[in-house]
Amino acid sequence: MRALRDHLDVELVEVSFPATSRLRAAAADTLWYPRLRAPRGAELLHCPTFRGPFRPDAPVVVTVHDLAVLRHPEWFNRWTATYSKLAVPRVVRAATRLIAVSEFTKSELVSLLAVDAGKIRVIPNAVEDVFSVDGPRADGDYVLAVGTLEPRKNLARIARAVDGELRVVGAKGWGGIDPPPNVTWLGDVTDGELAALYRGARCLVYASLYEGFGIPVAEALACGCPVVTSRDSPMAEIAGGSAVLVDPFDVESIRDGIARANAAAPRRGPSWLEVAARTRAVYEEIA
Repeated sequence: MRALRDHLDVELVEVSFPATSRLRAAAADTLWYPRLRAPRGAELLHCPTFRGPFRPDAPVVVTVHDLAVLRHPEWFNRWTATYSKLAVPRVVRAATRLIAVSEFTKSELVSLLAVDAGKIRVIPNAVEDVFSVDGPRADGDYVLAVGTLEPRKNLARIARAVDGELRVVGAKGWGGIDPPPNVTWLGDVTDGELAALYRGARCLVYASLYEGFGIPVAEALACGCPVVTSRDSPMAEIAGGSAVLVDPFDVESIRDGIARANAAAPRRGPSWLEVAARTRAVYEEIA
């Protein structure tokens, strides 16, 4: 948003319904999002997730990060799984253009929701400038895992695969996932602290069972941190040969991957300005 507004001269008006409680979240899902309208005079509405209007009154761009809630509803609470099964196909169908954050997510839209591939534009995420090789390094000999504590992050298998200290960064999530007893759980940290953890780690292990992108992989690569991640995944797409690929369902495969992880040349993806420019190009297609 900053890049669109400050560097590409796009006039933005934000609309939101803060979901500060479960009741307000339910109200947003059932009453606000389905009836969402573009502000008066706006040329289009951009929904940065697949929460959006069912019957829009203006051209709509929807960013889709992943379809985990449709592919694996058992990983989510009953409300999210049930509502998403109803809402996501309607929002996707109503959109004029869809932005997928990876080729993998594009393929999921086509295979799960029968979306015309010509309606989809692939624009990967960027990472913040703080994620670079320059800067402080955290002390210690440790393996790092990053992600909200939820079922698809595969934390139990990762913990069993690590010989030595495993540090875990991420907020408490859902699905009854608690940090295993043999890990150092750091909870949420600042971007600066996370960058220092990437720089100091033996490697990042991001052996998730399902993702649409995998931002920690992009952040780690930008910091020069060796990466171990899931094969046949968008993370492999992001890494472009700069990561060790493993079977996320096999503890021994993850353990072997950690043993084989070596530092690679830092790899940066697109900048936020490049992402914004490609997003503006999508706007211009339909405005």
